[in-house]
Amino acid sequence: MIDFLNEIRRPIKISLSRKFLYSTLIFIAGVILGVISKVLDTTPSNYLPYFLEMLDLRNFFSRMGVWIFLAVVISVYSKSPVRSAINVFMFFVGMVGSYYLYTVMIAGFFPKSYMMIWIVMTVISPFTAFVCWYAKGKGIIATSISSIIFMFISRQVFAVGFWYFDIRNNLEMLLWIATIFVLYQSPKQIIKVITIGLIIFFLTAEINLFWGML
Repeated sequence: MIDFLNEIRRPIKISLSRKFLYSTLIFIAGVILGVISKVLDTTPSNYLPYFLEMLDLRNFFSRMGVWIFLAVVISVYSKSPVRSAINVFMFFVGMVGSYYLYTVMIAGFFPKSYMMIWIVMTVISPFTAFVCWYAKGKGIIATSISSIIFMFISRQVFAVGFWYFDIRNNLEMLLWIATIFVLYQSPKQIIKVITIGLIIFFLTAEINLFWGML
């Protein structure tokens, strides 16, 4: 099994000190983004600087797209699938932990049901990250994984119906473009990824993948 996976993408060995450093920095980044997200969420938009109000960062960080994108970036640029699982898990522990500690200790309320959804997602994040790491590999499996990632990002960006096609969030449109660069390996490969990803996107357009809460 290991030989089969190594044919898709081979891990790169790094020192224990670098592993610890990278995971710690990713955890800190998660903590910072979690706090920023909650501060924006609890601050009236007219109290924010004008450029932040115009960017609508509060709505941007409250949606799933940015967190999927960041998890994908951390995953595919980690040195091995195991490192990917650890790093993404540490990121979500930092982000979710700081977000809800701020919610309970400073904002003064306890959204149990919503918090449990994010805790479950944090628990399963290492498994999805392990798989996503192989998106930057070679062969049909890597292309399939990249296509599914692209589909999920597209689901966050575009709203599609029988008579309409709309962009949900302009900042997420930038993430959609950035995802193409993150997954890119060759012109032929990325064309396959985009084509397959969009086909899956349109086929699953009516299926609610995130319980309708984000």
